[in-house]
Amino acid sequence: MEMEKRISLELRNKTPAEVAELVVDNCRSSDGEVEGLSDDYKELEFLSMVNVGLTSLAKLPSLPKLLKLEISDNMIVGGLDQLSEKCPNLTYLNLSGNKIKELSTVKPLKNLKNLKSLDLYSCEITTLEDYRESVFELLPQVTFLDGYDHEDNEVPDSEADDDDNEGLDSEADDDDEHTAGPTRDGDDDEDDEGEEVGLSYLMKDGIQVIIHQTHVQLSLSLRGYTPDSV
Repeated sequence: MEMEKRISLELRNKTPAEVAELVVDNCRSSDGEVEGLSDDYKELEFLSMVNVGLTSLAKLPSLPKLLKLEISDNMIVGGLDQLSEKCPNLTYLNLSGNKIKELSTVKPLKNLKNLKSLDLYSCEITTLEDYRESVFELLPQVTFLDGYDHEDNEVPDSEADDDDNEGLDSEADDDDEHTAGPTRDGDDDEDDEGEEVGLSYLMKDGIQVIIHQTHVQLSLSLRGYTPDSV
């Protein structure tokens, strides 16, 4: 699907000015440029254009509120100076899987004063000697490069941790309900069944005793005996 048509569908009866998040991954740019976006998307904070065939950012509109930009798995080789002009408040930028080879290509990102996280996975630049040290030196405002800081500490993700913990707690509660609950009910059923069996057995045995005693008394009576004489 063409990028412009995909963006139109993603609006979902909203106006461009009402859109804060836009994901158009895996559609197609007809000429390698950004298509279907305009300056009207002034409230946009998150934009994802993964694997859409981009070769240039020249036609990226002005997006003053954009904080996160995902443009991985494209064919971008340069022109990153466009970002500081059109998306000056970016805090996160994913350029993984593009055709970026030299440190000079990412140098314009220095003008993104709020940029904290930069991803360059699978770009040829990552094969350069002292790649990480060089990027951190070139872009001192960046805290995390490819998911790790200068001391190789991973990017914290407290929201994901909270979601995982909630999921684990929920699963644990379900397990408790499915194991402890039925087991107690089963024990109660077994106890009740045992009581019923024991009672029926006693009742049956008592009936047999009574019948036996009655039969003996009748036999003795017919023979002229009484219980006292016996």
